[in-house]
Amino acid sequence: MKQLGLFFLLFFTAYIMHSQQEAITLKTASGNLQGTLLLPEVEKPPVVLIIAGSGPTDRNGNNPSLQPNYLKMLAEGLHKNNIASLRFDKRGIAESASAFKGGEIELRFETYINDVEQWTSVLKNDSRFSSVIILGHSEGSLIGMIASQQTSPEKYISIAGPGITMQETLKRQLADQPAYILSMSLPIIEELEKGNIVDSVPPLINALFRPSIQPYLISCFKYDPAVEISKVKCPVLIIQGTTDIQIQVDDADKLASANSNSQLVVIEGMNHILKQAPKNRLLNIQTYGNPKLQLKEGLIDAVVSFIMN
Repeated sequence: MKQLGLFFLLFFTAYIMHSQQEAITLKTASGNLQGTLLLPEVEKPPVVLIIAGSGPTDRNGNNPSLQPNYLKMLAEGLHKNNIASLRFDKRGIAESASAFKGGEIELRFETYINDVEQWTSVLKNDSRFSSVIILGHSEGSLIGMIASQQTSPEKYISIAGPGITMQETLKRQLADQPAYILSMSLPIIEELEKGNIVDSVPPLINALFRPSIQPYLISCFKYDPAVEISKVKCPVLIIQGTTDIQIQVDDADKLASANSNSQLVVIEGMNHILKQAPKNRLLNIQTYGNPKLQLKEGLIDAVVSFIMN
């Protein structure tokens, strides 16, 4: 009898946990996007749309070579505080790979913005939620702030978002590389700023500036985060870590200065993947490959406080 009771307890627990997580599909003209809705066991919670950063980053914050799980942990942290979340695989990534019919060369920054606008509409039309909050991480910050201008969420959150244009961010990050890498890259960046495709790219930097990704970069280069966040009318939270080796506290300061309705939270010792990390570059990067390392203390509290108050 005890064994039977234990079986039903385990079954019931598994059922409850399963019922809190829901697969969700966004149907678009060029293919379906896949996401995960995490629901707390309360009536009409707020829901956060989580937008991943650049590259092949999936809904959990992972890519084919690294699985730090930081966006999944973020969603789970919100869930523990009775806040729902929707995180999704971007077009062309992971389970949304099929929604990439034209290939990389057809991708534009506006494509991602439009996808976020559609996801936001889905959530706004779902009567289970009391409010919709858009949250963008890294490049997702810029995507989210532009989408917020059109969709009018209740609140908007930027985490580790750039405060300068993508081309200036690229130049800053490339300055940390050997000098010859920067010297090869600058002429290409200048041409892309003019809207010109560069057919001949040195092999050493082809992964970054391959011709098929250049139309996307050109479309990104025209947006200035400090200008775009000034157009966001809802309350804004800007979060930045002090040991982020990709985005600086100065970026967060620029964003906060551009929007008078914003709050700025700087988290000491938090890196780009939202984990505790030292300033030492090598040791910092090592945290990217540790899926067991938890989110930096204070991050979830800052997000929850902003949403609930």
